[in-house]
Parts: sequence; C-alpha cells; structure tokens
Amino acid sequence: MDSISSLGHAEQAALNRIIEKKQMQDFMKLYSGLVERCFNSCVTDFNSGTLATKEDACVNHCVDKFLKHSERTGARFAEHNAEQMKGQQPPR
Repeated sequence: MDSISSLGHAEQAALNRIIEKKQMQDFMKLYSGLVERCFNSCVTDFNSGTLATKEDACVNHCVDKFLKHSERTGARFAEHNAEQMKGQQPPR
C-alpha cells in the first residue's frame, strides 16, 4: 500500500502544503542563484541605470544557457527515472 494514500485527508493536505512550500523555497533559491550568477558575470558598468548593449546580450546568453542546461538535466533525470522504474517492474 502507498504510504501517502494511507494518510487521512487532513494529513494529505498538510503534507501537500509542506511540499509546495519547499518547492517554492527551492525555486526562489534557484532563481536567486541565477540572478546573482548572471549579474556578477555580465554587469560591469554601474554608471548608468540601464544595461549596456553588451551587458544585455551577456545576461540574455547567460539565462538562455542556464535554461537549456536545466531542460537537458531534467530530460536526463526523467530518462534515468524511467529506466529505474523499468528495472523495478515484475517480469511478465
């Protein structure tokens, strides 16, 4: 029996709130790290309130590279999980 389904409705709701809070914290940590990494790598001129063309291009490249990396990592993780699940299925 699945341990989560054995919980009552109130316990499942409380667990879901905890999971959602943790996911939001993880997302904010990831987002903050991305902002810090791209800012530190790309922004060099603090004399203007706007990004220079070169800085803007650098930030766009940095974010694009991060998103592509995240997408690729997620795909590989899904493939790995699928292989793991295949290995756990009982033979027919």
